[in-house]
Amino acid sequence: MGRYVRIFDTTLRDGEQTPGVSLTPEEKFEIGVQLDKLGVDVIEAGFPSASEGERKAVRELAHAGLKAEICALTRAIKSDIDAALSCDVDSIHTFISTSEVQMKYALNMTPDEVLEKSFEAVQYIKDHGVICEFSPMDATRTDFNFLRKVCMTAEEAGADRINIPDTVGIMNPDSMRRLISRLRETLKVPLSVHCHDDFGLAVANSLAGVDGGAAQVHVTVNGLGERAGNAALEEVVMGLHMIYKLKTGVNTRLLYETSKLVSRLTGVPIQPNKAIVGENAFAHESGIHTKGVVIKPLTFEPISPELVGRRRKLIAGKLAGRHGIRAELREAGIHPTEKQLKEIVKRVKELGDKGKTVTDADLFAIARAVMGGVSEERAVDL
Repeated sequence: MGRYVRIFDTTLRDGEQTPGVSLTPEEKFEIGVQLDKLGVDVIEAGFPSASEGERKAVRELAHAGLKAEICALTRAIKSDIDAALSCDVDSIHTFISTSEVQMKYALNMTPDEVLEKSFEAVQYIKDHGVICEFSPMDATRTDFNFLRKVCMTAEEAGADRINIPDTVGIMNPDSMRRLISRLRETLKVPLSVHCHDDFGLAVANSLAGVDGGAAQVHVTVNGLGERAGNAALEEVVMGLHMIYKLKTGVNTRLLYETSKLVSRLTGVPIQPNKAIVGENAFAHESGIHTKGVVIKPLTFEPISPELVGRRRKLIAGKLAGRHGIRAELREAGIHPTEKQLKEIVKRVKELGDKGKTVTDADLFAIARAVMGGVSEERAVDL
């Protein structure tokens, strides 16, 4: 494996900004403990200046004795930083807008004022002996010369890491790779990337940022976050491991249980066809596919499902074939003869042709009806 890439998880901060999601301090603590067990390097626990509940949640995680670095988000404002410092966090992630549109309409500041505020915020954090990560918000829509200048200012003030946010998700992998490469020519501190999914490119852009030299990636479990969400932790990590052959501290066998926990506590369901953690990610119905994975899983699976805490599932339906149905029955301890198997497959396809989903219960009922036992009509609602 190649170099180590740090995983900065912001499920508890940017993930909680998903419309309709609001976590209690107890729920945030439960997710934080699971993220630590998973092996992320940094847990961005919240935005302490937002509410007393946020301060409580961040403080409890900071005092929990977890292995991960506990981080709090602040604006480049002294009162925000003081709120974060009161939580005893390991690090503070401070940000300020740097694009022309955001400086003018969100901050009402000049570029010189933004430079001054950036320097003062980073210096104030470092004066208190805390790790500082600085983000020029909307970096990817910021004039490059000004972006480089503000990043150099933060570095001069003592920033330990500089994060490059694609705040509205407008980059493509090639432009993200080039941007990080160009910034690395000037900056000495490690770079990080934070990509949003407005055009469905958050994971691809994050991986491209690493390819360009970023040492850290911001992610959320299940890709939660503002608007269309952030880069999904599970997809970024598996991409780094399996495609780029790079290392992280994540125990990939815990990805699925972490995903399910976050989905349950946030109330946001996981789409069935979501990569890595979706219910269909390792499910096969087509006869050609099921035959292949039964004989040699590598034929139609890029990774073993067990590697991410999953199990392969063969689906009975009108597209299914003998190999898949035989394997599914065998796993349930049912062993039909070739003649019985042919009849079972025929009846499964007939049920599928009626537009019905063939569940495991349906398949087993059909098998019992063919092989002797309860009647198919009684067990399956045709």
